[in-house]
Amino acid sequence: MSAPTPWYREGLRFACTRCGHCCVGAGAVRVSDVEIAALARRLGVQPDEFVARYTRRLRGGELSLRDRRDRSCVFYHPQRGCQVYDDRPRQCRSWPFWRGVLHSPERWAEEARGCPGMDRGPLHPLEWIERQRGDDGTSGSLPGRP
Repeated sequence: MSAPTPWYREGLRFACTRCGHCCVGAGAVRVSDVEIAALARRLGVQPDEFVARYTRRLRGGELSLRDRRDRSCVFYHPQRGCQVYDDRPRQCRSWPFWRGVLHSPERWAEEARGCPGMDRGPLHPLEWIERQRGDDGTSGSLPGRP
């Protein structure tokens, strides 16, 4: 029996505008060991120092980037945007093609109200979306994690 065809079978449009809306109040941004190493190199610190300064441990044991008091990502600057954009975690790179956002057209539309890049820009085909969805960096999809 084959899997049902997803609601986005014709593809979805998205182009990141670097507006930062997804950098504020997005919740936990999980980071893998590989991502920690890349971010530590970028900042010129050792991975253990990076973990101590910029991450927090979630209930399930995963590491997440810290948030500031205003719920923005520790690496987001209101005027300059993401300060680690080229080395941002997979979870950030795969936005808005997260499993939770792709759950239904209603959920997609809800998120699109706060993201000016959604439903605009290039059309991403089903196969590409499915690859992003399968490795979106959210809980349970980081390499080496259940």
